[in-house]
Amino acid sequence: MNIILAKRLLLGLAVGGVLGFAYQKLVGCSTGTCPLTATPLRTILYGSVMGLIWAFAK
Repeated sequence: MNIILAKRLLLGLAVGGVLGFAYQKLVGCSTGTCPLTATPLRTILYGSVMGLIWAFAK
């Protein structure tokens, strides 16, 4: 794996995680029953996966 790909993957993970956390804090679920936004950890993980998908797409 070259250094540019590694940087893109780390950037995708970081940006996706931050955006997932921001989504949970700004939009979130007030009742806690929403499957995706009930906890910050789920939205961070979901955002990170989406960031990885974005990083792999060229």
